[in-house]
Amino acid sequence: MAYSDKTRQAFVDDIETIKKRGIFKEKRFICSPQGAVIDVEYPEGAPRKEVLNFCANNYLGLSSHADVIKAAHEGLDSRGYGMSSVRFICGTQDIHRELQDKMSSFLGMEDTLLFPSCMDANAGVFESILEPEDVIIADRLIHASLVDGIRLCSAQYDTFKHMNMKHLEKKLELHQDKRHRLIVTDGVFSMDGDLCPLDEMCELSEKYDAMLLVDESHASGFIGRTGRGTHEHFGVMDKIDLITTTFGKALGGASGGCVSGRKELVELCRQKARPYLFSNSMAPPIVAGSIKVIEVLSKTTERRDKLEENTQRFREKMTSAGLNIRSGVTPIVPVMLYNAKLANDMARDMYAEGIYVIGFFFPVVAAGAARIRVQLSAAHEIEHIDKCVDAFAKVGDKYGIIGMDKKAIIDKYGM
Repeated sequence: MAYSDKTRQAFVDDIETIKKRGIFKEKRFICSPQGAVIDVEYPEGAPRKEVLNFCANNYLGLSSHADVIKAAHEGLDSRGYGMSSVRFICGTQDIHRELQDKMSSFLGMEDTLLFPSCMDANAGVFESILEPEDVIIADRLIHASLVDGIRLCSAQYDTFKHMNMKHLEKKLELHQDKRHRLIVTDGVFSMDGDLCPLDEMCELSEKYDAMLLVDESHASGFIGRTGRGTHEHFGVMDKIDLITTTFGKALGGASGGCVSGRKELVELCRQKARPYLFSNSMAPPIVAGSIKVIEVLSKTTERRDKLEENTQRFREKMTSAGLNIRSGVTPIVPVMLYNAKLANDMARDMYAEGIYVIGFFFPVVAAGAARIRVQLSAAHEIEHIDKCVDAFAKVGDKYGIIGMDKKAIIDKYGM
């Protein structure tokens, strides 16, 4: 057979090498609903342990919200478990249309089209609206799903240095001979938590006649005064041509995504996007739950405001404790460690202290940029935040990194 003992042993050796380097990704199982406090089985087969979760995308604490669960149950009872079809055949219910309309209103866009996930939305949008005579000019740190979608597209592809508007302008000048120019960026970059300078980018897009697409997956629901997103934060809600975002993070945390924007561009996605044409629709319970999420967020900014307060408290206390964190204002807070094994070891020790976080290292982030990415939630209480900071201080002291800058940590542990 092709999978011989020799072939098997080669793969076993690869896995053993990963383990010896101390960067093996271990399995963890959550045995409770998603929330600020969860029951986890880790290592596999060990007794369950109650820990505080500081690495979920549950920014607004809506993943297990009683009203959202109730709405999902009602959607299950009234519209069934699944559609057994793609959208354009018989996979579109009235509630899909309702959610699309509510998202258009919430984001301030002309039209919206639902996809099974934001990765599917990003996989389908570029091939639907662009041709070989067009060009995509993207920030070099855009999300992997945007990169994959761009690869599926026949348009030309160029990049600009991360959030460098002077470099973007040079690229726009270079590509003035193209039929269409599409600038692509994340609103909030998922690994560093930094905000794209969207106001400056809009000025350049107008100056050089370029369209602008923003992935708002780590912004929708909580960035901006009323949580509409990065475009609200920068006061450019009427200047964005396309938004892709997810219902799998702040907006309920289940699954599903969408493309929202200029009606002609959304219509082309409806006509041509392969993930829309060939993937099953969002399940009715998830659609119903997502509708409830938008209704909750449209009534009050209470959760968004609490998240902002939690974020500020955590950032200030971590800095005071001497941890090396990336500066910013978003609830994505990278604790920079630079060494992959160090990140993995510290995450394991944090779990022993009752804090569930994960080490991030290459290829998830650039080599030499290993970190523990902490994500705050409106579900966290003050005592949760303080316990997390105390645990970081204790574990950081164990590894001798308190008060260390990047150079000192690298000198001690290497990259």
